[in-house]
Amino acid sequence: MNWEQRLEYHEGFSSVPYYCTEHKLSIGIGHNTEARPFTEEEKKAIGDWKKGITKNMAYMILRNDMEICLKDLRKLGFWYYLDNERRYALLDMCFQMGYDGLCKFKKMLEAIRVKDYSEASKQCLDSNYHRQTPKRCERIAKLIRTGVWEI
Repeated sequence: MNWEQRLEYHEGFSSVPYYCTEHKLSIGIGHNTEARPFTEEEKKAIGDWKKGITKNMAYMILRNDMEICLKDLRKLGFWYYLDNERRYALLDMCFQMGYDGLCKFKKMLEAIRVKDYSEASKQCLDSNYHRQTPKRCERIAKLIRTGVWEI
């Protein structure tokens, strides 16, 4: 699975607007329309999104959302030294809770920085993130610990 497919696996796909678990108006593959309103370019491409969008449109929006996350994640000094699987783990968390939300995981991020992946995994699990989305968090924590993606 590529990163886009993994995010779809975690987020699901909805062609019509819905309210996510945090009561934010969303559409497509976890696109929070309140946190990130559509750009003019996206509006032109998708038209009246409140009537629904196609999966291709959802993937276009997802790629734009991922690029914003990746731009933020590059601010982490250790980002460039991580393997692709641990990069994905941070991307997934950033996508779900935003960069500011991810940055609240200070102990986890410090453990990742020093490559103590076992401790980073424990810190990931000791969180509201785990209480709110347990299966997803457990999968990401295991990915941080092992560096191996498993469904």
